[in-house]
This record gives sequence, structure tokens and C-alpha cells, in this order.
Amino acid sequence: LATLPQQEATIGCRLPVYDAQEPPLWTWQPEAEASGLPVHWVTVPHRPGDFLLECLVVSENCYNFAAFMRKVIAQCWKWGLSVLFGIGVFLFWYVAYPHALSYQEQYQLFLWTGDYFWERLSVPGGLADWLGEFVVQFYYVEWLGALLLAILFVSLQRITGTVLMILFSEKMVSRRTVHVISVIFSFFPSLFLIWLMGDPSVLLSLTVAVILALAVFLLMRHVNIGFDLLTIPVLYWLIGPMAWLYVILRIIRWSWKHVWSAGWMLAVQLMAYAFLLPQWPLQSVMAGMGYYRVPLRWPSLTGYDKDMYELIRQDYLVRNERWDEIVKRAGETQVRTPFWSNCVNLALAEKRLLADRMFDFYQSGADALIMPRTRDLTSMLPSAEAFWHLGMVNSAQRYMFDTQESILNGRKSGRCTKRIAECMIVNGHYQTAAKQIGLLKKSLFYRAWAEEADAMLGDEAKINAHPVYGRLRKLRYQENFLYSYEEIDKMFGLLFMRSLETGDGRQEVNKMALDYFMGQMLLKGNVQGFQQYMGWVQQYGGYRQMPLGYQDVARCIQMRGNVPGSPYATYMQRIMERRSAE
Repeated sequence: LATLPQQEATIGCRLPVYDAQEPPLWTWQPEAEASGLPVHWVTVPHRPGDFLLECLVVSENCYNFAAFMRKVIAQCWKWGLSVLFGIGVFLFWYVAYPHALSYQEQYQLFLWTGDYFWERLSVPGGLADWLGEFVVQFYYVEWLGALLLAILFVSLQRITGTVLMILFSEKMVSRRTVHVISVIFSFFPSLFLIWLMGDPSVLLSLTVAVILALAVFLLMRHVNIGFDLLTIPVLYWLIGPMAWLYVILRIIRWSWKHVWSAGWMLAVQLMAYAFLLPQWPLQSVMAGMGYYRVPLRWPSLTGYDKDMYELIRQDYLVRNERWDEIVKRAGETQVRTPFWSNCVNLALAEKRLLADRMFDFYQSGADALIMPRTRDLTSMLPSAEAFWHLGMVNSAQRYMFDTQESILNGRKSGRCTKRIAECMIVNGHYQTAAKQIGLLKKSLFYRAWAEEADAMLGDEAKINAHPVYGRLRKLRYQENFLYSYEEIDKMFGLLFMRSLETGDGRQEVNKMALDYFMGQMLLKGNVQGFQQYMGWVQQYGGYRQMPLGYQDVARCIQMRGNVPGSPYATYMQRIMERRSAE
């Protein structure tokens, strides 16, 4: 009995008081002012066999309070890890890979219409696809896209933890062990999907489908397994083949009683292929139509390839016209591809540094300024932007249209659609421009520009006064001719001469076209043409002295290429070695 006051002293107790009744009794009363505890009398019989039981009754409030605090601490610990994980995901996308967000956003055009929703829902996985594209449209604002991704992956981690708690609790006795293991393994799916998204063709609909499959499992965990006769086909149509995850979890939960659901899931897919989707390949029906941008292909497990994402970053910087940053990064990181050369040369031209520093950077060859037409969704983008800034509006429109039509999952591109509409406005094709603008007006982040452009259609004075469209109208070709990539240097020359014919003073001269004209001849090794047209550079280039790059070329010509340390001599030697090897 002497230990009773010490046990209860933490919640405010008096010492036991002896009562002279028979049989002997010990009487105890908690302090009335004890915070959060009721005031009551407890009588403990003076019999050793009863003491322990009654003493535990007295201590019950203290025990429950301690258990409650332990539970709060455990919950805060798990939520704290989730919050830290979310912050890490946000910084990963916003600081390290904002260009990856821009890359995904530019290859879709989410429309806020009922037709767009039902079109997505017309194939299996349509709801996951629609929700994924709904989130991706917010990548247009980089911090908002990174925040939504952080919320998405934290949600996946929390739902995964709950599912693991349910599954492990039936296999383990220790609740604490279940908590620890569930929390540790709950991060693995999110981390794996983030790594998988290093393949830029992996779409966000895959992550959305995984979350929906886990969420439906949680909702259906107490529902009779017979309801899966309806749940499985509905879930398959909404999220696609990721419904297999739901089936597998149900089998793990119900053991052999639910093995039949795997056969039912397979039968649902085969019936969908036979009766509803005969035009689709069987592999797409079985493995998913909206998880990967390239049909009939599987994601690579290479993660975030450094060179590939450097090219994506350069295109992102070109799209946002951050020329200084392109030049700065070109001095730090070099990727030996025509795509990289196109981006860097465009930035140099915009900064009027192409004549000075062109051969200070890697040049891929004759395609270093403009790439030939390549039917894929990426290669022609920097060339299309170069055409646009030069004033070759028709070529810019053609390259952007081909890029959009090369998106293999059949989506429109917000970036391409906007540029195509701009080209049509400059050329005065207002009816076709209105169709493109009509699509953009149904989007969220392109709507403001579309409404402004729509008000401009047909207003020649307003278009001519526009700082970009008006300038391009003056610089563009006025006569039709056949496009020939092999004679791209001559087309640059014609574009420059066009500006001489229509220019109102030296400020209207298309100096960028002149730089591209001279640069293309140097890339092809046409030093005679370079020497012939140096007079144009002196008269119209706006340079106080001969550009450093041209000085280097002149020395190479005089010394017949025997100039140690010369950037142009090094380039020509590499090109001649490549030609001899071919």
C-alpha cells in the first residue's frame, strides 16, 4: 500500500487515510483541482489479494492518457515524414526539373469541355488519363505543377501505408512492428514512380491509376467479394489494366477465396478487346493505352539521363526565350547533337553573338543551325523557333504542324497550336487561325492569349502595329518558291535581301538572317561564298570591327587551315574526318 501514493502522485493524490470501520479499510481521494480528472472516492479493502486489481482501476485514467499521447506522437511522426517527403518532391520538380514539367505540358492541350471528357472516357483507362491531363495542364505554372505533384505523391504514400497496415496487421502480432514496416515500405511506390517518370514518355495517368486502384481497395475492404463481379469491369474501364493491382490486393486479403477474380479480370479484358476495342492492338488493351506516350512500347528504367534532360532544358529555355541562360549553360554542359547546336546557335543569334562565338561551341555540321524535317515530337522544335524569329513564317508553321502530328498518342499540343495560330495571323489566314484560337479558348492557361488574338483577327492596322507580328510581316517572303533544305543558305540570303528591299532605314535590316546566311556557308565549308559576301557584313552587320569568329575564319583561309587552336580549323578537320569515314 505504501506504493499507492507514489504511483498516483503524478495526477495529484492525497495519502490514504485509515477508517476505523470493520473490516479495516484504506480510503483515498484525488485532488479536486487535478486538471482533467474527475473527483471521486475510492475505497480499497485491506486484503492483499484485492489490492492489485483495485489499484489498476485507480490508475486507468493515467494509463489511457499515456497511451493517447503515444498514439499522437506516432501519428505526428508518420505525418512529419510525409510532409518532409512532400517538400522533397516539390523541390525536386520545381528546382531541379522544371523543364521536365514544361516538356509534359507542351504535348497536350486540356480542354474544359464535356466532349473532351467523354472522348477520354471512351477507352479503358479514360478517367485516369483525364485526371492525369487535368493535373498536367497546371505544369504551365511551374511552382503550381510541382505543388500538385507533391500532393499527388504524398497521397500515394499515405494510401500505400494504410493498405500495408491492413495487410500486415493480419500477418503480424506486434502492432508497433506493423506501423514501422508500413511506414518504411509506403515510400517505395512513390519513389519508384518518380524514378520511372525519368522516361519522358511515361504519363501521369499511370500514377493516378495506381492511386485510384489503392483507394478502391480501401473502400471495398469490408464489402463482400461477390461485388467484384461488377467492380472489376467498371474499374478496368476507368483506370485501365492497373485494375490488376486491385485484384491482386483482394486476393492477398481474402486468400484462395478470391482467386477467381484474376480469371474474371482477364476475361473482362479479352471481352473488351473482342467486342468494344477491335481496332486496338491486343497489347494495348492488356497493358494500357494511356500510361505511355509511345504505343506498343515499354518504359525504360534508365532514370533521368543527364544528356537527354539537358536537351529538354535547352528547349525549355528556348521556349521561354531565356537566351543568356542558354549561352551560360552551353559553356558548362555540352551535348553533341544537332538539337543542342540549334538551341545554342539561336541564343547566340538573338544576342548578336553568332558571328563572334559560333565555333566556340560544338557544331554538329550543316544541320547545326536548322535541322532537316524529322518526323518526331521533339527534334524540329528549336528549328521551328529559329524559323519564327528569322521571319520564315511558313517554315515555322510547317515544322510546328509536323511536330504536333508526330505526338504518338494523338494529343494536340498547346505550344504548337499557339504557334500555328500566330503563323496564320501573320500570313493573314484568319479563318484557319480562328479554328486554332477556338481550341485555345477552351483551355485554361492559353485562354487569355486566345481571346486577345481573336479580337485582333481581321484588324490589319492592329496586327501591323504589333511588335512581333508586324515585324514578321515585313521580314517574311512575299513570293512563293520551292523549299529545299540543301539550299537553306540561299534561302537565308534571299530573306536578308528581302529586308533590304522593304527596310525603312538600317534598323529594319534582318541581321539575324545575315548571320545565319554567313554561318550556314561556313558550316558547309563554302569559304568562297563567305569571302564573296563579307561586304554585306561590313555594310549591314552593324559591327564596328570584323567579328572575332570571322577573323578566325579569315586566318584559316590565309593559312590553309594550319592555325593551331583555331575553333574553325578544328571544326573543319572534324567534318573532313567524318566525311572520309563515311
